Amino acid sequence: MRALLFGLFLIACAGRVAASALVIVLNVDGAISPGTADYVVRGLKSAAEESAQLVVLKIDTPGGLDTAMRLIIKQIIGSPVPVAAFVAPDGARAASAGTYILYASHIAAMAPATNLGAATPVMIGIGGLPEPSDQPPKDGKSGAVSPKSGVTAAPNTAMERKQVNDAAAYIRSLAQMRGRNVEWAELAVRQAVSLTADEALKLKVIDVIAPDVPDLLRQLDGHKVNVLAIEHTLNLTGARIVTLDPDWRSRVLSVIADPSIAYFLMLAGIFGLFIEFSNPGFILPGVAGAISLLLALFAFQLLPINYVGLGLIILGLIFMTGEIFVPSYGVLGIGGVISFVIGSVMLIDTDIPGYGIPWAVIVPVAFASALFIFFVVGMALKARSRPVVSGPEELIGGVGEVLEDFDGKDGLARVHGETWRVRSKQPLARGQRIRVIRIDGLIFDVELEEIE
Repeated sequence: MRALLFGLFLIACAGRVAASALVIVLNVDGAISPGTADYVVRGLKSAAEESAQLVVLKIDTPGGLDTAMRLIIKQIIGSPVPVAAFVAPDGARAASAGTYILYASHIAAMAPATNLGAATPVMIGIGGLPEPSDQPPKDGKSGAVSPKSGVTAAPNTAMERKQVNDAAAYIRSLAQMRGRNVEWAELAVRQAVSLTADEALKLKVIDVIAPDVPDLLRQLDGHKVNVLAIEHTLNLTGARIVTLDPDWRSRVLSVIADPSIAYFLMLAGIFGLFIEFSNPGFILPGVAGAISLLLALFAFQLLPINYVGLGLIILGLIFMTGEIFVPSYGVLGIGGVISFVIGSVMLIDTDIPGYGIPWAVIVPVAFASALFIFFVVGMALKARSRPVVSGPEELIGGVGEVLEDFDGKDGLARVHGETWRVRSKQPLARGQRIRVIRIDGLIFDVELEEIE
């Protein structure tokens, strides 16, 4: 009995060791987007549920959206599982938003031949921060100076200063929380400076340089980290490495939150509803258009949208449609194309790498939209103006032949190859040609056709 209990105790201990030795790897590759944030947040929650020993956030990003970045950082700070931000593989970078995430993580690591930095916030709208200048500020106040280049880049406007100061304070707070180099963190924001892996290690920006995840775990075995004000010692000997890939929800969110995809969904929705309203009864364009437009609106509430740009796109479509109805000699059409293009350029209100609609998409779509409206919609409207060739309306004015003599009150006649009951104000004889002038239910009012 004792041997059985001892065996069960050993099995339970082995289970606890196996559970504590679980390491989850999350791959953050590309721009930080709402889809990325959803993937990382769900991954950290899964790691906490599985009682993982460590989460390795493998980063290779040029930056991304501020809202998505802050959501990831909040989850890292509140995570009961230690998080190691690992800039890898060789040649990867953690620029802009990636630098903030690295500073927020419990452990910061880089692979050789990687870099981080350039954390200056990108200004919203057209333009951005002013270019660095070698001249000191005119007011005599010193700005932040890069120790390598000696370049001072003080923001000019109040809005620029507000955004830069807010970002600098944010990364300083992260650096102080994790005990990392505060001075360089502020330079990364104010001067957009970058560091290689070796430089980052010397300046105490990162903790470890490792070529891959197994070597990173080997170096971190026994490392002490502070998680939610509690000190933990990492036990990574024989750890199981599990890589969590994005599930279907994160993948769908990443796809529809892509600016170009959201742009196409919006246009598909507008054109689908336009076709349905122009030709009621098609059903399919209306259903597809409604779904596409709702998905586009969902994506837009996740993206930095300029509503003036959205208005210009809609105005451009209205102008191009108006060219069909109003003979403006091309003024409305050309104005619509120009408005459409300008609105498309302004639609995504940021210059962050990986976000924005490229010209290679805007120009073909603008001309395709113009051709669609001018030709396809124009042909549909012309088809509606053609004479009716079927139905009761087409029978009015139709010519027929009287099949029997009658005094005009009630008789039979053949119209368009079919026998109809007809009535007339005058007597009619068999064989006479008549013309339909009105339809009253199933009875035609006719008159004698005049022979020229």
